[in-house]
Amino acid sequence: MNVSKKKTLRHIKELIKTGEGYHLEFKKSLDKSFAEEVCAFANSSGGKILLGIADDGKSSGIKTDNVLLSRIQDHIKQIEPHLEIQISVLDNIVVVDIPEGKDKPYGCSKGFFLRIGPNSQKLTRNEIVSFFQKEGRIRFDELENGKAVFSRDFDVSAFNNFLQLASITPSIDKDFLLANLDCLSENGQMTNAGVLFFSKSTEFLLLQVTVTCVLYKGIERIYVLDRKDFSGNNIENAVMFVLRHTNLEYKIEKLRREEIPEIPEVALREAVVNAVCHRDYFEKGANVMIEIFDDRLEISSPGGLPSGLTRKSFGTKSVVRNPVIASLLHRAGYIEKIGTGIKRIENTVKEHGRGSVIFSFDSFFTVSFSRVKATEKISVKTAPEIEKATQETTQEIEKTTQETTQEMILRLIKTNPAITRKGLAEKTGLTPDGVKYHLNKLREQRVIRHVGATKKGYWEEL
Repeated sequence: MNVSKKKTLRHIKELIKTGEGYHLEFKKSLDKSFAEEVCAFANSSGGKILLGIADDGKSSGIKTDNVLLSRIQDHIKQIEPHLEIQISVLDNIVVVDIPEGKDKPYGCSKGFFLRIGPNSQKLTRNEIVSFFQKEGRIRFDELENGKAVFSRDFDVSAFNNFLQLASITPSIDKDFLLANLDCLSENGQMTNAGVLFFSKSTEFLLLQVTVTCVLYKGIERIYVLDRKDFSGNNIENAVMFVLRHTNLEYKIEKLRREEIPEIPEVALREAVVNAVCHRDYFEKGANVMIEIFDDRLEISSPGGLPSGLTRKSFGTKSVVRNPVIASLLHRAGYIEKIGTGIKRIENTVKEHGRGSVIFSFDSFFTVSFSRVKATEKISVKTAPEIEKATQETTQEIEKTTQETTQEMILRLIKTNPAITRKGLAEKTGLTPDGVKYHLNKLREQRVIRHVGATKKGYWEEL
């Protein structure tokens, strides 16, 4: 026995000592379940079957002649699609090395099997559907939507707006174009992607496309100051919600005011688009969540990393879970180049220099932006005759670094000093608690005060 074979045999004996597991199966002889075990390993993460080893790990040995090897090949031929398997003989043990399949799922005459811990389990009908979805063999956005009725639900204005964004001439036949965009099936039925982009309402057609935006007081999910649920093509509404509830810094230079958002809009928009584009739409029990805390902004989407994308390849490799949705967003200008979003978020945040971003993934994919209290960095480089006016403007901005929502509240108060909290809530779209939160902030900053009784008094700017 050469040195290499001795080393391999030693390795196998060490494996046997560890016992059966997720990547290892013992078989005393070649039996009817062999093909099932091979399928299970191929559909999972790969593994080894050792023929000639009993379940308790004791070596019983097996006759390793051509008849046995031929029978092994016959079992393997049952498996579809074709799978390349390595077979080697070490003394009286046959080692069958099964790689993780590249063309999942694999099946045999007995059905589809998956490795669950140290056992191989036959998949039920629903488990097979779930497996196909996970492996990207069934794509949500390409499926017909059985609830949609084209004549009733199709939104002409949304379609025309898309044509304008995508620079597509409106003279092309509508049905022909929708079919080529994979939004209309051969049967004239709207697909899920078609419903998402071109339906009047998704409320009853696609419940899971909602984006939920929440503003909290503090750093925990306890006190809700504002909440909005946006359905349909909801990217712009979600971005505006975040911009309205995060800080805006002003920089004055040569009488020109530059507005610097706390979180760069390019990175924010990329993160929202990524969540809408790549979420697992088969998961109906969860929405895309955009949550604003005092110390961070979290954007999370159901599904984690898509099949084929590992933690190691994250950010360098692109795997599209919903290719039709991605294509439509790309045509409309929301995606500059598919596969570059993560790098663009990282680079934009780094260039912005006012915070950090963290990506995490388990059953959800989450982008977390840190929040930094806005500070004024104002540079005055003006001629003497306008320096005084600039200094007055600078002092005013230094005194009150406003959030966009607080600016709105101040403007309403100036217009109507007697406006109530209820009135402010109606005008701003905030909840009463949200209005109370921002009024207290303005009071703490000594920007405003309330004079007189609660209901009959008025607001005064300090």
